[in-house]
Amino acid sequence: MASDPDPDRLRALEARLAKVKGQAAPAKTNTVKGFSQGEVAWRMVIELVTGMLLGTGIGYGLDVLFGTLPIFLIIFSLLGFAAGIKTMLGSARQMAQTAADKAANKGD
Repeated sequence: MASDPDPDRLRALEARLAKVKGQAAPAKTNTVKGFSQGEVAWRMVIELVTGMLLGTGIGYGLDVLFGTLPIFLIIFSLLGFAAGIKTMLGSARQMAQTAADKAANKGD
């Protein structure tokens, strides 16, 4: 069975082919750290939904344990939503910092 192709070797091959054709190597502007914008968006959606599901699960579990069905479910669902938003914004901030660092390094 063939293994997955090495992305570094593929980029080097594309650069050599572009050089032979007399063109500059195509620059990818829609990626952050090798990920497409769609992959980044799905990552953020998954972080948000995971936080909400964890909070809801913990709240429901505590309600079943203590017999107070809607109280902990509501509280932990909101806490899970807040945690998901915080995680999502942290990821966005990290990607923006990475993009700014790459732009600063290109200017040097």
